[in-house]
Amino acid sequence: MISCKSPREIALMKEAGRIVGLLFVEIKQYIQPGISTQELDEKAEAIIRREGGIPASKGYYGFPGAICISVNDTLIHGIPSRKIILHEGDIVTLDVVVKKGGYHADAARTYPVGIISERARRLMDTTKDSWWYASQFLKPGNKLGDVSHAIQEYNENHGYSLPREYTGHGIGREMHEDPSIPNYGPAGSGPTLLEGMTLAIEPMVAEGRPNTRVLGDGWTVKMKDGKLSAHYENTVVITKDGFEAITLEVE
Repeated sequence: MISCKSPREIALMKEAGRIVGLLFVEIKQYIQPGISTQELDEKAEAIIRREGGIPASKGYYGFPGAICISVNDTLIHGIPSRKIILHEGDIVTLDVVVKKGGYHADAARTYPVGIISERARRLMDTTKDSWWYASQFLKPGNKLGDVSHAIQEYNENHGYSLPREYTGHGIGREMHEDPSIPNYGPAGSGPTLLEGMTLAIEPMVAEGRPNTRVLGDGWTVKMKDGKLSAHYENTVVITKDGFEAITLEVE
């Protein structure tokens, strides 16, 4: 069942979202060649806890990191490690879920490490732009499938593919709530958007084929063809006239 949140619940989610956005602002300076993903994870956790939040991913079904950190052909759920060192030309995704006051906010960004290729930059930019293109459909009365279809249309028109196994989701008191939000599908399908719905919309985009594999650690999802992937996500609240993204960076 899809729940619409009360003003009090939305206020609590906005506070969690503020911490997510602040983390993205502060952590960018550390995303440099030579740093390990474990070091980035430790810095992320320190920011979250300094602001009174809880890194909700830590311990979630046994996940060991405060956040997920995924490099190059890792699509999602990369486990932070001292053995994974960022190199010039890499791209790296930070997927952050913060809990505060009993409510969650979830967002992801893919960053360049030093100077990256035009090919990698185009993938990152298209992934982000597809989110904003699809956001025009985030308004009461539209169908959730309108959003999913827009993400698929935008990325496929730019020559990219969308892995089918992983989706966006509802969010609130729980990290993952109904509904599931695919990054593909027919317009006009799915539940009707209503004021007060809170959703995590997250294009996960592949440079090559959409096929994925999960490593033996049970978490790390890689592209089977070894090509690059990117991820852009925000938590949104459906408002009377449209939506509000509550996890944006405030410089």
